[in-house]
Amino acid sequence: MTDAPAQTPRTPAPALTAVGTGASSGIGRATAQRLAADGWRVLAVARREERLARLAEESGVEVQAVDVTDPSSVQALAERVQELFGGQLNAVVNIAGGAFGLEPVGAADLDAWQRMYDTNVLGTVRVTQALLPALRASGRGSILVLSSTAAQVAYENGGGYNAAKAGQHMVAGALRLELAGEPIRVIEIAPGMVRTEEFSLVRLGDAEAAEQVYAGVENPLTAEDCADVIAYSLNAPQHVNLDLVTIRPIAQAAAHKVARDVGL
Repeated sequence: MTDAPAQTPRTPAPALTAVGTGASSGIGRATAQRLAADGWRVLAVARREERLARLAEESGVEVQAVDVTDPSSVQALAERVQELFGGQLNAVVNIAGGAFGLEPVGAADLDAWQRMYDTNVLGTVRVTQALLPALRASGRGSILVLSSTAAQVAYENGGGYNAAKAGQHMVAGALRLELAGEPIRVIEIAPGMVRTEEFSLVRLGDAEAAEQVYAGVENPLTAEDCADVIAYSLNAPQHVNLDLVTIRPIAQAAAHKVARDVGL
């Protein structure tokens, strides 16, 4: 009886790599944690260094302080991707954004509108533009844009946020057309009502008013719910592109239709 031939140990496939913006809180933080748990090598970025340091300690992700509205800061991010991942990147997850203010168009705070456009739209474009060469170099890339149901239907006192998120939606659509034929997916995830620790508080500037947004809704979406969907879209086989996924809690049928006080 002859000995069985020795088997050559298999070299494990290298981990997929991702940059995630807006990682200091909410959906961005939950997404960085989820992708790291799924085995991705994650570079999590945001402006608040102390929060990033806690995220790195808790989840093992790499972190870097980045302001997506600052070209020099984004250029430093591209240089870090070159250093950390050898200039090859599998996913850019554009989550940095936010809503500021709740005034009608006739009384709009144009500084707030400018801030929303700079963060949500130009921030997405600036980061994507800087990291597109690394996505191409990987041969397996994904650009994910976190928009909102606010991109789909206008509502009173939301014109600035509607406009900014609709801008993001159009950027994603244009990118998908422009990158057709390349191995790069463009994915858009559009959440409805999500309860995080900061979104409504930052928008309204008042804790009591922020709580009223979710009054009577037992189970609004959580940051982790959104991170689950984001991770699913990025972990799907590369030939599967989730062009646009709209997610809402069961209590919310539309931006203007929320079933409250019914135990959902």
